Amino acid sequence: MGNPKAFLEIHRQEAGYRPVHDRIHDFGEVEQTLNTRERKLQASRCMDCGVPFCHWACPLGNKAPEWNDALYKGDWELAYRLLNSTNPFPEFTGRICPALCEKACVLNRFNHEPTTNREDEAAITEMAFQEGFVLPHTDIVRNGKRVAVIGAGPAGLAAANALNLMGYQVTAFEKNESAGGLLRYGIPNFKLNKAIIDRRIKVLEQEGIEFQYGSNIDVTAQRPMADNYDAVVIATGTPTARDLKVPGRELKGVHYALELLSQQNRVLAGSEYSKDERITAKGKDVLVIGGGDTGSDCIGTAHRQGCRSVTQIEIMPRPVEGPDDPQNPWPNWPRTFKTTSSHEEGCTRRWNINTLEFLGKDGKLTGVKVQEIDWKPNPDGGRPLMVEKGEPEIIKAEMVLLAMGFLKPEHPEYPDNVFVCGDSANGASLVVRAMASGIQTARKVDAFIKCQE
Repeated sequence: MGNPKAFLEIHRQEAGYRPVHDRIHDFGEVEQTLNTRERKLQASRCMDCGVPFCHWACPLGNKAPEWNDALYKGDWELAYRLLNSTNPFPEFTGRICPALCEKACVLNRFNHEPTTNREDEAAITEMAFQEGFVLPHTDIVRNGKRVAVIGAGPAGLAAANALNLMGYQVTAFEKNESAGGLLRYGIPNFKLNKAIIDRRIKVLEQEGIEFQYGSNIDVTAQRPMADNYDAVVIATGTPTARDLKVPGRELKGVHYALELLSQQNRVLAGSEYSKDERITAKGKDVLVIGGGDTGSDCIGTAHRQGCRSVTQIEIMPRPVEGPDDPQNPWPNWPRTFKTTSSHEEGCTRRWNINTLEFLGKDGKLTGVKVQEIDWKPNPDGGRPLMVEKGEPEIIKAEMVLLAMGFLKPEHPEYPDNVFVCGDSANGASLVVRAMASGIQTARKVDAFIKCQE
């Protein structure tokens, strides 16, 4: 703790976003960066608590007090080594993690000005790449064992990386044309530039991981692969989006959120689509159904495609205002009202809205019939009861994006040497949790194989 009074003398300073009038015209990352001096000052605010709740809250167990201290002292290489000791891909989490650690920070409890761990993490990693601190491991001793990882998203990459460093020969099978999973095909470029993913994949390849793309493997029939490898890790995520089966679902203009997001990311990567294939919000009134991060990503994408307007509706009540959540007090994650960079770009937001019907003409979407509802306690316990509150109304829309989450996959019984991790095992969650699951699964694989020797 280089400056024991920093948290009293220096206020939290975030880098902030590029101006709205500038950023909505491109897909460049919206978040800005602080200069080196200001970043060190932010790192100095870490109190090096005797009980570091940030470490407790982070699924990866990141040691924020240690690398914040190294950053404050200007030892960028040590800061990266400490950060990378628990987090294999801090350049990802430094951009898109909701920062559970910051909400658990003692300073958040003290004055709602937690240490800027996420931004510090991103700054440390970018400096590490810039200064050449990130080098491929060339001294890995191979143990002669082979492991297949199915899926190269956050969980699969984390598992592959950990197993590779343990000495296993790892082959990662990915159904898409490039690695990254939802990092590449779900998260917009304005939050995560895909060159950041490519840079890390290059390091992993140099370390010996083999990637096979276009491999759409049936994970429910793993006996052949399980026989050919010492272990198999299934990290296929949650590929099935939650649907909304109401009248008019078949109308042209109703899409799953990832249909829009993944196609837009592919377009930015150079893919071409015909006019009939192209999903675009240009000149349209857009309705996003679902109030989470995926819905927010749809809003930002729609703006950049040139939409006329965006409305976002959520069936659940509006979250509580302010920094504190009475239902989840510190150091737990507060489920409070959140305004993202995409919301700042313009959006009508409504809660307690139920979708009744998609309306159209000549097979094309023209509007959505919705109704305001309320939630009442269930006298039998369990989920509250939905009751009608207002009269049905119509929201004009030529495009609807369904962003209501994903269904947890169901798995058959696999051979003993097949392991499931990440969202595929636990259901849709955060990238940082998927990475932690991948690392934990790699340890299970290692223990299993060693027991067979």
